[in-house]
Amino acid sequence: MKFDDLDKMMRVYERSIDQCVLPDMFLVARLDGRNFSRLTKKVCDFEAPFDVRFRDMMIHTVKHLMTCGFRVVYGYTESDEISLLFHVDEQIFGRKVRKFNSVLAGEASAAFSLQLGQVAAMDCRMIPLPNRERVKDYFLWRQEDAHRNALNAHCYWMLRQEGMSVKDATEMLEGKSVSFKNELLFSRGINFDKLPSWQKRGVGVYFSAFEKEGMNPKTQQKTTTTRTELKVETELPLGSEYGDMVLSFLNVDTVKE
Repeated sequence: MKFDDLDKMMRVYERSIDQCVLPDMFLVARLDGRNFSRLTKKVCDFEAPFDVRFRDMMIHTVKHLMTCGFRVVYGYTESDEISLLFHVDEQIFGRKVRKFNSVLAGEASAAFSLQLGQVAAMDCRMIPLPNRERVKDYFLWRQEDAHRNALNAHCYWMLRQEGMSVKDATEMLEGKSVSFKNELLFSRGINFDKLPSWQKRGVGVYFSAFEKEGMNPKTQQKTTTTRTELKVETELPLGSEYGDMVLSFLNVDTVKE
């Protein structure tokens, strides 16, 4: 069989389960660390429940994903996960889901591994959202997840440090209310509300414009140009204010200079 005929025949199988996100849908990608619980607690011995070194590695990975060829207008990270909001007009790879998933997972895994100094893997899933309201709801959902995870993690590791076993600490917290967990921490002198904001709300990354002064080499006159840089926000707002903040990035073009 001639190569052209073989190629034409086999391409049908290769494309058989291709899925493309419809052009009118908003795009969000969520990436998660694979076996990161073991990696952070047993292999690398990061501080529990939160470690600034790990946080900064995740922020570095978000920055990489926002500057590696995709039109990402907002990045968010909490714990071992990353969420990326794409420009509404993003058309890279024809919006093929498999390309987004594979390339983003590969880029994230490589960026994080280089920071860590050993192999680490991340997976990716694409989440199509029908309108701006669902975009806002998505990021409010992830921020609430960050809050609940942080509360549970502080309770769990406090109990572990007191000598409780994994099984007993897990069972003590299972099914308990938010108020119970807050009171549990408070009884040990820990005010959850006063813990670092980035632990409870996550970290946002976005492009911010700034003016840079220079000199025109021909006229020797001072010039001012507008550039963009990635800004890291560790004190994110809550509720509707945070939702409005996320939506504001949908109106901003990401021109990186």
